[in-house]
Formats: sequence, structure tokens, C-alpha cells
Amino acid sequence: MSAPILEIRAVSKHFGGVLALDAVSLNIAAGSRHVIIGPNGSGKSTLINVLSGVYAPDKGEVLFQGQKITGLPAYLITAKGIARTFQSIRPFKGMTVWENIAVGVHCRTGYGLWEAILRCGREPAERKKIEAKVAELAEFFGINDLLSEKVQSLPYGKQRIVEIARALASEANLLLLDEPAAGMNAAEAQALAASIKRITGLGATVVLIEHNMEFVKEIADIITVLDSGEKIAEGSFADVQANKRVVEAYLGKRVAAHA
Repeated sequence: MSAPILEIRAVSKHFGGVLALDAVSLNIAAGSRHVIIGPNGSGKSTLINVLSGVYAPDKGEVLFQGQKITGLPAYLITAKGIARTFQSIRPFKGMTVWENIAVGVHCRTGYGLWEAILRCGREPAERKKIEAKVAELAEFFGINDLLSEKVQSLPYGKQRIVEIARALASEANLLLLDEPAAGMNAAEAQALAASIKRITGLGATVVLIEHNMEFVKEIADIITVLDSGEKIAEGSFADVQANKRVVEAYLGKRVAAHA
């Protein structure tokens, strides 16, 4: 496995009297599929929110490609090459699939307001770049025939794919996915797993939160387990499946002991 693309060093986050993250440390290897699991309230989404700039940690630091990004606003973190999706889908519902994906490219364009209005200067060349990127991602995800459709008219699983395509359109080399398989049927989840494998096959890194254990087993290179804001285990699917603390976190000590 290659050197870490992301280093999380003793990150803690409080919300009032609640300790959501308790000195969590982990390294994310470049090109890997790293899955974060844990029971509800374990701190998974809080960690993703810290990594993506939604929250600043109270303690600890985060390094991306060797550079400190702790506490940077979300737009600067995106500019550095980190993109994310959310637990509940957030498409631009009144826009087409093409327009939704194109939004992701705009953080990499370099023309101004008047150039956009008058379609002059740098705008024509940048528009071609947007069109090429949208076409590339539509081909990659097999949604060429949906580009003119309003995104809200699509099945749930396809809307998820559009969101991931929009995140990748920002030219991210680290993708954070918060429960991407939630609400998908088995066939949709299988297709998503194949897409995520292809994404990392092209050199990107994917960090995701997921509750669907069959999906996790299918895609995970390494799994980190959180419980009550603390990292309690890390390793392969087989490693964490056999870990006593993980079993207790999901089932409770009494049930785990009986099992």
C-alpha cells in the first residue's frame, strides 16, 4: 500500500458536553478504499464533516498530501482536491443531470462574471472543458442517455450516481462518501461497488461511511471502526468481524457474551 494521502492525528470534537470524536487517529493510503463503520452516534459523520471543512476540530490536526488543512473552510478543501457527498442526497433538483455534473467543474474554471455573460475571453475554452468533463463522467458511469433528464425524475440510485459524478467533476483525488449505498436495492449497490472500484483503479482514493455490510465486504481495502467517538478497531473485514470490541459495540456486551 502506498504512502498516506490523508493523515488524521488525534482529532477531537465536542458539541457542548458531548464528545463526538475522542483523539481519533488514522492514515488513509493513496488509491485505497477505506471504509469507516460503527453504530449510530459513533462519530462517523462528524469525522467526515471535519475532513471536508464543515466542522473545525477542537484538538488535533488533519494533513492532506503532507499539507495541514485543519480548520480550512470547505471551499478551500475542495480546491485542494477533496470532494464529498452527503448522507441524504442533495442534487440541484430543478436542473438536468448535465447541469448537476457541470456544477462540479466550475471550481476549476478561470473566467469571470462578464466573460460568462458576454461569452468572451476565457469563457469559450472553459465551456469546452466543462462539456468534455461532463461527457467523460457520463461515459464512465453509463448515464449518457440521462444527461437531459431532470435529476429529480431519476430513480434514487441514479441520483446517487449523479452526486458522485458531480463530486468527481471537481477533479478530486480524495472522495468522501457518506453512506452512498443507503436506500439502494441489491442491484444498484452492486453497480455502485463496481463504480467505486473503477474510481480507485484510476488512482483516486475513496473514504466512505457505510452500514451495508455486504457492500462493505465487497469494496473495503481497510476498515476503521468507531464507537462513541473512539477508534476501537482497524483492519480487514475479517479482522474487524472477529474483533470482540466491535461485536460488543454493535450487539452490546451481554448479547455478545451470550453469542
